[in-house]
Amino acid sequence: MSLYPPQPWNLTADARVSVWRVPPSQLPALPDGVSPLLVAGQASVFTAWIDYTPPGQLSYHELLAAVSIKARRVSCTITEIWVDSEASLAGGRELWAIPKDLAALDFTGGRTFTATAATADDWIATAAFTRRAGLPLRLPTSFEVVQERDGLLRTPVGAKISPRPASADWSFNPDGPLGYLAGRRPVASLELPSSTLRFGA
Repeated sequence: MSLYPPQPWNLTADARVSVWRVPPSQLPALPDGVSPLLVAGQASVFTAWIDYTPPGQLSYHELLAAVSIKARRVSCTITEIWVDSEASLAGGRELWAIPKDLAALDFTGGRTFTATAATADDWIATAAFTRRAGLPLRLPTSFEVVQERDGLLRTPVGAKISPRPASADWSFNPDGPLGYLAGRRPVASLELPSSTLRFGA
């Protein structure tokens, strides 16, 4: 019996996302054959804290960083990602070549959402998000996650999201895997409450 469900995974999520502008020379390594999508000479990096909850197929926490890439459709490649679920780790690696690692992820809700992530070796990042006023919208979206496995593996993702503007205060371990974002400020941040995702073919 498999540790994880077959694809596609149908998930329910509360997410907090920030967008960063990073010079391409400072990006982490991307898969062979993949180039970052540049705007005014800068790449876009997305970082997200995600709380996967029932009634989705799996419940766990996640911190990730992804880079927008050149492709026929909206696409990204996940460069760093941590979860606190063995099932998610195994499924992500085996189904879609997503480089998941385990970490302790602590999320606290309320008027301000706060989160921390740490491995057995050291801390990775902390963040605090505060919601701003905005109109509630419900939007469908889709994109591809492109990872390296015997060439490029492209995984479709469909979602329904309700984006709401937020402010975010991040701290990164400058010596950690997300250290290239230390000292920077995000250009935009969003809350995505009660999102639904269909991940995989």
